[in-house]
Amino acid sequence: MIATSLSINKVEKSKVSELDFDNIPFGRAFTDHIYIADYANGQWSDFRIEPFANFSIHPANIAWHYGQAIFEGMKATKSINGEPMLFRPEMHAKRINRSAVRMSMPEFPEDAFKEAVYEMVKLEQNWIPEKEGSALYIRPYMIAMDEFIGVQVAQSYRFVIFCCPVGPYYSKALKLKAETKFIRAAQGGTGYAKAAGNYAGSLYPTKLAKDEGFDQILWLDAKEFKYAQEVGTMNIFFVIDDTVITPSTDDGTILEGITRNSLIAILKEKNIKIEERPITIEEIMQAGKNGSLKEVFGAGTAAVIATVKAIGYNDDMVSVNPDEFKIAPMLKDTLNGIRSTRLEDTFGWTVKVV
Repeated sequence: MIATSLSINKVEKSKVSELDFDNIPFGRAFTDHIYIADYANGQWSDFRIEPFANFSIHPANIAWHYGQAIFEGMKATKSINGEPMLFRPEMHAKRINRSAVRMSMPEFPEDAFKEAVYEMVKLEQNWIPEKEGSALYIRPYMIAMDEFIGVQVAQSYRFVIFCCPVGPYYSKALKLKAETKFIRAAQGGTGYAKAAGNYAGSLYPTKLAKDEGFDQILWLDAKEFKYAQEVGTMNIFFVIDDTVITPSTDDGTILEGITRNSLIAILKEKNIKIEERPITIEEIMQAGKNGSLKEVFGAGTAAVIATVKAIGYNDDMVSVNPDEFKIAPMLKDTLNGIRSTRLEDTFGWTVKVV
């Protein structure tokens, strides 16, 4: 599976024995190695895996000042036989390049991306938690590396991958605030890209929502504050009567989640009615009041499936009971079962790392 002249410098001794696999903090424990590739003079080169270490970065690094930074999030799990498994790596390779194009950054070769992820997971497989629902989180990202102050496209870049063992992202059902002042994304903007600035801009309104007793924001459209878009860390699904509804991604304001795509495929396979369409906050609130809103849940690589227990909109609030959900737990069990090979992968999503 070699796509590049990849050099690998392994650590002398792994730190994995220092990790408490029964108490893994999300995103704070890092594995032994890091993957790096550099872009200069119009091409990618110097593909390498090294012992995990800090970078030396110039104070005028253009990414810090003008935001040319994108990332991906993906996971590796273990099969029931203990083999490391990847989930839809080709989708992540394509998505990071969509983000790169939008942010005027060079695309990273898909074969090199898949090779990098494959080799990193192969090296770090002892860091993959055994418990279903936990995983090795993989963070590929790209930043501009030019050293000057000026609002223009950089000429040099760095592509990096590091890994973290993680447990569940959300441990309880969430209370969402439908945001009516701040926006996440507008048509023509960068909403569909995994650009660092998208997340930076969400932090302040999320803090305000948490101060009000909410866990996360349900973002509404930037023009009318009428249509639901997504939650701060994931796509969103609503079950109204017997139909699952998720906002369509056609206008470029919503991230095309790979977990979202997978759930839609599972629903279709199980002949559960699924609609991708614009859905208004008024429709959601009305369904909550008349009892037709059966379930609300988010979906993303980090969260997998996160149930929602309440949505606040202006001075109104509707609630649902996650203990009565049927579709969300089925989807979570199916997705985790496919990842762990406990269930048959009829979609061809999983890739064994050998």
